[in-house]
Amino acid sequence: MNDARPKRVIRVVAAEIRNDHGDYLIAQRHPHAAMPMLWEFPGGKVEAGESDEAALLREIREELDVDIRIEAPSLSTVRDYGTYSIDFHSFSARIDRGTLQRTGVWDFRWVKPTEFGDYRFPPADQESIERLLGTLDG
Repeated sequence: MNDARPKRVIRVVAAEIRNDHGDYLIAQRHPHAAMPMLWEFPGGKVEAGESDEAALLREIREELDVDIRIEAPSLSTVRDYGTYSIDFHSFSARIDRGTLQRTGVWDFRWVKPTEFGDYRFPPADQESIERLLGTLDG
């Protein structure tokens, strides 16, 4: 008899925020967070009863103190992390109003796509990067 429990699935949203120069906003995770000090596209967990878009607007406001305009869905993927899976959804976006603040992230930077390789990202974000750079098949 198999006593394995179903794997926990966490739905996560992220914003691929571009500026007028074509740079992307990346944020660094806190030292005490899961996957500490890695860089990622800003975003977070979707709460029960919340739409992906509402979660993304809330998370960006909490983490960076700005409002964004979501332009379009970019990527949907599921990543297995052993004891849990991440159901990851990214969206292209622009800052609508506000001034970036480190209210919920360790740091943030605007980077050119050619600079992505200078930063360590979690696997789900890495798939977005590969797609943005045009190296992902399919």
